[in-house]
Amino acid sequence: MSYTIIKKLPSIESVIAAFPLSVAAEKHIAQDRLEIKSILEGTDKRLLIVVGPCSAWPKDAVLEYAKRLAVLNQKVGHSLKLVMRVYIQKPRTTKGWLGPINQPDLFADPDIEAGVQYTREMMVKVIEMGLPIADEALFTHNAKGFLELLSWVAIGARSSEDQEHRIFASALDCAVGLKNPTHGSLKVGVNSIVAAQHPHVAVFDNHEIQTHGNPYAHIVLRGSNHAPNYSLAHLEEIKQHMEMHAIQNPSVMIDVSHDNCLVDGKKDHRLQPQIIFEVIEALKNRQDLKSLVKGFMIESFIKEGNQAVNLEKPESIDLDGLSITDPCLSFEATEELLLQLAEVHAQC
Repeated sequence: MSYTIIKKLPSIESVIAAFPLSVAAEKHIAQDRLEIKSILEGTDKRLLIVVGPCSAWPKDAVLEYAKRLAVLNQKVGHSLKLVMRVYIQKPRTTKGWLGPINQPDLFADPDIEAGVQYTREMMVKVIEMGLPIADEALFTHNAKGFLELLSWVAIGARSSEDQEHRIFASALDCAVGLKNPTHGSLKVGVNSIVAAQHPHVAVFDNHEIQTHGNPYAHIVLRGSNHAPNYSLAHLEEIKQHMEMHAIQNPSVMIDVSHDNCLVDGKKDHRLQPQIIFEVIEALKNRQDLKSLVKGFMIESFIKEGNQAVNLEKPESIDLDGLSITDPCLSFEATEELLLQLAEVHAQC
C-alpha cells in the first residue's frame, strides 16, 4: 500500500479517560435512545427532530448553540424530541475539509490526534447539558470513543449503498437513519433498510461476529437528482417497498435541507420551515402516511447562512456561529419554527 506514517495515535481509552461522561449523562443517553426507539415504534407520538449545525465547528459556537437549544428543549419537549446534530465528520463529493475530527484548526495541517480530543470534549459537554446528540457514521472502523455518546446515527447518501456501512448499521444499539442515495432510487433506499435490519456475519476487531440486525433502521429522505422527494407520491412509493419487505417499525424522516430545498439548482435554507409545514398539511388526510413520517432533520446554527473560508486571511472568518459548510437557519428562526411546530403537532 502507498502511504506515509505521520505518527502513532494515543489509545482511545486514554482519550475517553481524559474526557469522561458522568454517570448521569450515561443514563440520559440510555433513556434518549429508548425514547427515540419508542417514537419509531409509534408508541411515543412526539416528532423526532434532528437539528443543528451542518458541521460542528468551531467548538465555542457549537457549545453556545447547545446552551440555547437546551433552553428551547424545555419548552417543546412535550411535543418534539430534539436531538442535536454534532457532526464531526464531513463526506465530500470530491475533496475538501473533512470536519473537525480530521482538522480542528482550519488554518493548520490536518491533525487527527488533536481532532479526536477536540471533538470528544465538545460532544461530552453538549451531552452534559442534557441534550442527546447525533453524528454521521462516515468511517466505521474508528467508532469507539464516539459511538457510545450518540443517541441517533446517520448513514449518509454516499454511504448507504456501501455494504460495510449497512453491516455497521445492523450492529448498532441505537436507531440509525439511512439516507436515500444521491441518484434518488427509493427502492435502493429501502434496500438499505432491509440490509440494516438483517443479521450479518462479518469481521470486527479480529473476531468473526454476527450482527443482530437493527429493527430501528429507517430511511431519511434528503432529495435526489436536484429535486425534492418528500411528496405524497414519494411517501406512497416508500410505503409500498416497506410493506413488500415487511420492514419492522416502518419510519421515514425528512431532511428538509440538501436537495429537498433546492431552487433552480441552488440550496435555499430558508425554505426548511415551509417544507415542514407543507408536509404536515399534506398528511392531514392521509393517516396511513402520517403514521410513517416520524420526524424531520434541520440544518441550523447561531447565524443565518454560511461563509466562504479564505485560508490566506484567517482573521476574516466569523467564529460566532456562521456555518463554513452548508447554509443554516439562524437560531432565532429555528426557535420560531420549533415553537410553532410543537404547538401544531400537539394539536394533531
